[in-house]
Amino acid sequence: MFNVISTIAGIVFGFGLALSGMLSPGKVVGFLDITGNWDPSLAFVMGGGVAVTVVTFHFLLKRPHPLFGDRFHLPTASDIDRRLIVGAALFGVGWAIGGLCPGPAISSIAYASPKIAVFVVAMVAGILIAKKAFPASNS
Repeated sequence: MFNVISTIAGIVFGFGLALSGMLSPGKVVGFLDITGNWDPSLAFVMGGGVAVTVVTFHFLLKRPHPLFGDRFHLPTASDIDRRLIVGAALFGVGWAIGGLCPGPAISSIAYASPKIAVFVVAMVAGILIAKKAFPASNS
């Protein structure tokens, strides 16, 4: 049942990304280009997501466990270290260069674009290299 719910959630997420324009690298780069021809429309998409999250998390975290799980899996680390800063910077640079972050990149595979395929392969390679070079201390 968990896999079915996860698949449905992933499909809804992918459709939401497509509907909002977040699968368009040009639109994403336009949003990130604050000194040029800035396109603020994705700020509303992100703001809507943050607003829904803030409201729903308030109620959901009062439950003893998720509907389809035995416990909540929440992050426990709160320190800001070099690894976090370097990872965030690399993520941001990749997002700015490619115009996609991991969720939209995976969803964009459906377009069968060679550019998207190269991006996804590079993204997966980067993830595997980072996991090998910088193993998590708590996993």
